Order: sequence, then C-alpha cells, then structure tokens
Amino acid sequence: MTIEPRRRRVAMVSVHTSPLAQPGTGDAGGMNVYVIETAKRLARRGIDVDIFTRRTTAAEEPVVEVEPGVVVRHIAAGPYEGLDKEDLPGQLCAFAAGMMRVAAHAPEGHYDLVHSHYWLSGQVGWLAADRWDVPLVHTMHTMARVKNLHRAEGDVEEPKGREIGEAQVVEAADRLVANTRDEAQELIDLYGADPERVDIVPPGVDLDTFRPGDRAAARADVGVATDAVLLLFVGRIQPLKAPDVLIRAAANLVRRNPALRDRLVVGILGGASGGAVRSPMALDLLAEDEGIADLVRFVPPADRGTLAKWMRAADVVAVPSHNESFGLVAIEAQACGAVVVATNVGGLPTAVGDGGILVDGHDSHDWADAIESVVDDPDRAADLSARAVAHAARFGWEVTAQQLATVYEAALATPLRASINDSGELAGIPRAVMP
Repeated sequence: MTIEPRRRRVAMVSVHTSPLAQPGTGDAGGMNVYVIETAKRLARRGIDVDIFTRRTTAAEEPVVEVEPGVVVRHIAAGPYEGLDKEDLPGQLCAFAAGMMRVAAHAPEGHYDLVHSHYWLSGQVGWLAADRWDVPLVHTMHTMARVKNLHRAEGDVEEPKGREIGEAQVVEAADRLVANTRDEAQELIDLYGADPERVDIVPPGVDLDTFRPGDRAAARADVGVATDAVLLLFVGRIQPLKAPDVLIRAAANLVRRNPALRDRLVVGILGGASGGAVRSPMALDLLAEDEGIADLVRFVPPADRGTLAKWMRAADVVAVPSHNESFGLVAIEAQACGAVVVATNVGGLPTAVGDGGILVDGHDSHDWADAIESVVDDPDRAADLSARAVAHAARFGWEVTAQQLATVYEAALATPLRASINDSGELAGIPRAVMP
C-alpha cells in the first residue's frame, strides 16, 4: 500500500488587512493581492495555506475556505471597526493569542512554517514560529526607513517604534523575501540583514485576468469615448502614491495643447488610505484649481475584471509613487498592453522593464513630456505596448509560488534556530542594526 506524503502546511500572517478585502481603499492594496494569489498557487502545488488576518466586521465568518487548500481565518483582536493601522501594535498580543488557540486544536506539528507579511505580522509570526518551533519567512512589502527616505512632502514620518519592530523581525526571520534586488540591498544596508538569508522573489500578475484585449470594447464597457485620450491612475489615494502628479501633468498637457481638452479623460481609480482618510488629498479641488475639473473622473475601487478593462482602455497608466517595493499596478497594466509611465524609484524599474517610461522625480513638466511622447506618437505607443505584454508575461503568479516554495524548503533545511548558541545569541549571524 502506497502512503501519500503529507502536504506541507504554512501559517500565513496578514494582520492588518484581509486578503479578501477590495484592493484600492483603506489599507487594502498590492499586499492583499500578493497574499491571496500566492496562497492559491502554493495550494495547487501541494502546500496548504492558512491565512490569519484580523476580523474587522461581525459579518465576516471566522473561517472562510477560498479554494481547496486555502483557508482564511479571521482572528478577533480589538474592536471590529474604528482601529487604524497605527493602533494595531496594541492588539498584537490578542491576535497572537487567537492564533495560538487555533493551533491548540490542531495536531502537534500542524504547521511546518510561518510566512508573515508586513512588520505587524512579522511580530506575531516571530512569536508563533518560536512557539511552534518552525521556521519564520518574512516579506516586508514596505519598510519604514525606506519610506522615510522617500517621503512625500507633507506626509507623516513613519514612527520609530515601527523601525525597531522591523529590525527585530529582520533578526528573527529564517529567510527574508525581497521583491527586487534593490529591496534586498535595502534590507542589508538599512537593517543589517544577513545577505545569505535574503531571497529575491518578484511578485506576479494574474495573466488570465490581466491580458490584452479590444480597446474599443473596453472603453465601451467603462464609458469612455473611442477617440478619447485616457490617462489613468489606479491605487490608494494617499501622498505616497502621488495621484496629484497626474492631475498636474494633465493640466500641463491641456495648457500646451488646448485642443486636447475636447478628448482628454483623467481617470482616478481608488479610495482614500492611511492619513488621507483623516486629511483627504482634495484631488477634486486640485483639479478645479488646475482648470481641468471637467476632465477628471473619480471612480471607486473596482473588482479585478473591471480594473483590467480600465487598463485596456487607457492610453497611459501613470504610477507616480514616491516609492514602491515593486508596483503591482504597473505590471498588471502592462499585462493588459497599457503603456506605463512610472517614477524611477524602488521596484518600479523592475516592474516596468523596457515596456514603459521611467521619470526621475515628480515635476509635472517632466511627467507631461513623458505622457506626451506616447500620446503624440502612435508608433512608439504600439512598440511600448508590445514590449509591455512580453515583459509582464515573465511574471505569472505560478513563477512566484514556485520560487516561494523553494525559499520554504531552504528555511526548513537550515533553520535559524540551529545557529543559536548557548548564550541565546545568533552564532555567526550579524545582529540587525538598531536605531
């Protein structure tokens, strides 16, 4: 009788935002997409995934099976509503207790590994991995010291407590997953990470949903005229993402070419996030001040299928962020054949490749120049579109999941705890640089 080998089981931790939440508003964004898409692909490869996230409404079921092998577990930690992400450090103990209760009802050795996302989850994952005596794999997604170096004007500085918490997680993790080579270097330079424990695994794109298609049909579906010039921003409305840059650039284009006013549409897809929830960016007032309020359309966050239609419909998708660890919007837009114009920062050069245009800084004239070079040159636009599709095809989520599975096996084969000496310190491993 043949005995089938036991499937691996990973406890994936995403404290502050549920992978089931709609990306584009609140704290839901690229990380949500990353968590759910990798979990599904890992399960299809034979690695079961339990995703632990904080319960934010009474309507959420405690346990939700997404598909065979993928379960979302909503943990009660603090009041369901009214807590900002900045309030959550005070709920990490409650969250960890909820995870421990789940594991207490499972057989010993139920989880083989913990994979935490973002520093809040890393703090909980560190405790869980230590309690269960399993490896901890951690993905930062964003880092306080990097965000503070590239902070938008008027944006709030990331607190010292977050920096310290991140440094602790860097030291505790068996493996650290970076989206790009640049992010890996930031972990090493800014947090003292051991290079031997940093793995580069680029995020992916759902190539079944985000794919080229009929632009005219897409425009009909989203209510944009066939002959319009559509400039699109997709993402959370917050200073870090800099949607104001696109509005100012669009106003520049109209001042240069007044005839463009009859055809130009500026689409802003997303909802307020972070500090912008309490202190809105007032993009509508900015558009009015710039004289293009009649050209700007504000669209609430859309499901993935509708988002793909908007991207197929666009002449240009702008990603003017002050920093991105990767930039899922950029790669999703490129998979749809859209020309991406993005800031030359963080992981965006990797996401964009040779299928788009990178702009140094956020000067509205420079952005207008870059957009104009596409809008006024159909041949260049067609060439970039073809390059974009080919570039994005290399980033399917299946590739990401395969590489993550390899990281998991490395963490299981060489656990950090085996390097802890009698004094309780890491033997031969540099301690993370503390502020």
